[in-house]
Amino acid sequence: MTMAPTLERYLMNEGATYQLLSHPLTQTAAETAHASHISGSRVAKGVLLADGDGYLLAVLPASHHLGLEQLEAWLGRPVSLASEQEVGRLFPDCELGAIPAVGWAYGLDVILDDSLATQDEIWFEAGDHRSLVEVGGDQFRRLLGAAPHSVFSVHD
Repeated sequence: MTMAPTLERYLMNEGATYQLLSHPLTQTAAETAHASHISGSRVAKGVLLADGDGYLLAVLPASHHLGLEQLEAWLGRPVSLASEQEVGRLFPDCELGAIPAVGWAYGLDVILDDSLATQDEIWFEAGDHRSLVEVGGDQFRRLLGAAPHSVFSVHD
């Protein structure tokens, strides 16, 4: 079990209480939820978006997919999925596709899907494809600070 050093420092600096859990190798957040026997509605995934001026991290449940049109309407500007190269550059200590849902740790603005607002516990990638961080729901929302939130995802 490992955690990306940037994420670990952020959690430590924020005084976060968390558990690090190992799981079988997976490639998607939905697979991770299934392999870990955790509801996909409680596993937060980060999706890196580009808007022409910079980047932002959309955080939504693993059981959902991003509603790009809904998101663009809410933001009032076009956005697109960032490339793998951009993800690798912004998350240099993470495996590709294992983005932690705590974007502030990487200096990114964050937007939160409302469907995560009522969860008692949240799990998210620790920066690799074999580890999850578990935090209480209130703590997760505190870690995301004053991140704007709305409904911008659709249940799969």
